[in-house]
Amino acid sequence: MAALFETPLSAWHVAHGAKMAPFAGWNMPIQYPDGIIAEHLHTREKAGLFDISHMGEFILDGAGAAKGLGRALTVNIATLKPGHCRYGFLLNERGGIMDDLIVYRMADERFMIVVNAGCRASDYAAIKERINSVTGDGPDAPVFEDISEVTAKLDLQGPQSFDVLDAVLPGNPWRRLPYFGFTREAVFDGASLIVSRTGYTGELGVEIYCPSDKAERLWELLLTDARVKPVGLGARDTLRLEAGLPLYGQDLDEDHTPAEGGYAAMLTSQAPYVGKEASHTVRRKLTTLVIPGRRSARHGDVVMLEGKDVGVITSGSFGPSLGDAVALAYIAAEHAGSPAYTVRAAKAELAAQVVELPFYKGGTARMTLV
Repeated sequence: MAALFETPLSAWHVAHGAKMAPFAGWNMPIQYPDGIIAEHLHTREKAGLFDISHMGEFILDGAGAAKGLGRALTVNIATLKPGHCRYGFLLNERGGIMDDLIVYRMADERFMIVVNAGCRASDYAAIKERINSVTGDGPDAPVFEDISEVTAKLDLQGPQSFDVLDAVLPGNPWRRLPYFGFTREAVFDGASLIVSRTGYTGELGVEIYCPSDKAERLWELLLTDARVKPVGLGARDTLRLEAGLPLYGQDLDEDHTPAEGGYAAMLTSQAPYVGKEASHTVRRKLTTLVIPGRRSARHGDVVMLEGKDVGVITSGSFGPSLGDAVALAYIAAEHAGSPAYTVRAAKAELAAQVVELPFYKGGTARMTLV
């Protein structure tokens, strides 16, 4: 078995009682002594701090960068302004999702691309090849660099997160940030930070990119505020599911298109990105289900309609903020209009109702700050 990668905070997590487990090739904290439900509810009510330093970050800089990204990704680069970031996809030729990612536009021809940890190497190779097909790979081509190993990522999420930032890192322009906006003006311990008003919980918050050697000091500074608690990947998963946000490798993968995942409206780019023609194909639809009670469906459980197998659960969990279980499932397109289904779980058949996203409707992610 290959050795697991460690984030700059791995030793801190172990020293503070975190339960560690493999995730996408990394040794990651799943939960701390208070447990997943306590961490989940604390993030909904105050502020949770997540170590997400396993994610990958690339920088693309130079003439032709925007045109090259237009070939590589579904993101509409033409309408993305500097200081803003946008969610999108890297597709294969069949329109299947190789990864979901976020593109940050730092200047007209300078970008940061944030990708999932398990896809980092394959994403880098595919994006580079596609950019080179547009710009060439000579000395005048834009520089494409993987900065993941020198970059840490800390996510501060929760309705009190900006109050915490004002207290521990005063004098910075947090409250001017629009949703999916970012700043490079913040400084910590002599180092520049990239701070974006984004996240994976449905709550107000930021994602902070800092040099790896500053991560532990910044982490500990944020935890000096009593409103902040460390949160592991267990609660991150229940939070994102309540918010209706997909997980790559479960809800999104190379066998499903963005349109099947519910993202057809985001495919607005006029550039000839790879997989464009097939990206609107819909054979199955990602469907949102509520299962009353605490018993939840699990990944791989079969979804039935009138006794017939019509789909499969991709993500499922009890929703601590809801009091009921929630799930995402791919349903065959011809059966996707039903208001209710039955889930064949390991030990029971569970009644499930279709609802609109988000499951949890009290999230603060888009709240007005000024």
